[in-house]
Amino acid sequence: MRIVVAHNRYREAQPSGENTIVDAEIAQLTAAGVEVLPFLRSSDEIPTMPRTAKALLPISPIYAPRAQQELAQLLTEHRPDVLHLHNPYPLLSPWVVRTAHRHGVPVVQTVHNYRQVCSSGLYFRDGMICQDCRGRALGVPAVVHRCYRGSRAQSALMATTLAVHRGTWKSVDRFIALTTAVADHLRDYGIPDSRIVVKPNGIPDPGAPAPLGQGFLFLGRLSPEKGLDLLVEAWRRHPDGALGPLRVAGDGELRPLVEALAAERSDVAYLGPLDRAGVRQALADSAVVLATSTWHDVLPTVIIEALASGRPVLGTALGGIPYLVGADTPREPAGTGPAVAASASAPAVSGAVPGLAAALPMAAAGASALSTAARLRYERNFHPDTVTQRLIDIYAGLRR
Repeated sequence: MRIVVAHNRYREAQPSGENTIVDAEIAQLTAAGVEVLPFLRSSDEIPTMPRTAKALLPISPIYAPRAQQELAQLLTEHRPDVLHLHNPYPLLSPWVVRTAHRHGVPVVQTVHNYRQVCSSGLYFRDGMICQDCRGRALGVPAVVHRCYRGSRAQSALMATTLAVHRGTWKSVDRFIALTTAVADHLRDYGIPDSRIVVKPNGIPDPGAPAPLGQGFLFLGRLSPEKGLDLLVEAWRRHPDGALGPLRVAGDGELRPLVEALAAERSDVAYLGPLDRAGVRQALADSAVVLATSTWHDVLPTVIIEALASGRPVLGTALGGIPYLVGADTPREPAGTGPAVAASASAPAVSGAVPGLAAALPMAAAGASALSTAARLRYERNFHPDTVTQRLIDIYAGLRR
């Protein structure tokens, strides 16, 4: 089997889980005996482009001529079975779907965000969930609110791109929805069930879980949509030390909020950004991992890392979080992680603080009973062997 993997890499200065997942997927497919032909571009190339190429950048999300020429040459020379597309912006353009179809090659796309509809891809604006562009032929609200890179001009370009390529997206042969929430998003966009497959990402097996540590771990970007304000307000509702320690790892605009909380309370420790060894140690030291996102978080990898380490997860009932912890699949071991609903119609802090505050002591008390179920969910659903075979089956179905 011969597969072209197409992806526009995000800037390396801005760490991207999507880049990491694509790299891991290529390695896993290659190890499974699949011949992978990477068709990769990087946004880091933009500053070094010739002046003529830079002049075409504004239209490249709609049509990137150089990428189409190079892809056509690759398809003609190697005659692959499938093209697997991840992120097409800005240097590939969704036009690669049309180019592949012109050469008789079926297309799979992994949907990592909501950018079929939303110019920012997040369904999140001004600290709260926003779906103002759903159902519109042209995402005018995205332009009004400068949703793409804070620029009205760039937002207009992205909104136009999404309108132009509505038919392109609807021609994709198979969509890989990372969770059931993404599948719902695609159905709402008009994609039939027959062309949607739910297949999450996987992460390498870290090995047998260490004995449970103590307290809670928040690991991720310290930004409003990750619900850090929600967590801080809920934590403050308990006396210092009542819940055990809270460790916070990562960096971002809300770092001062965490540092202030750590200075105020003896049960809060700010660990800063961590490397892989630091992440493993933080997981080992903790009993419960927190995923308190206040947007429709697509697939927070920290949850899969927690399950692989035998750590139950306490998260908000938004986006892909219920799917990841098993809350939307009753056949899975019950109670892998309690979910708390965040308000979608008002700032999430005011809507969800009481629920999260009440769930924290219950999660701490039940962690040891849920550890085995957490690890089992990882083995059944997110182990690389499992997800890679499912991906190969998707390719094989299209090839037939």
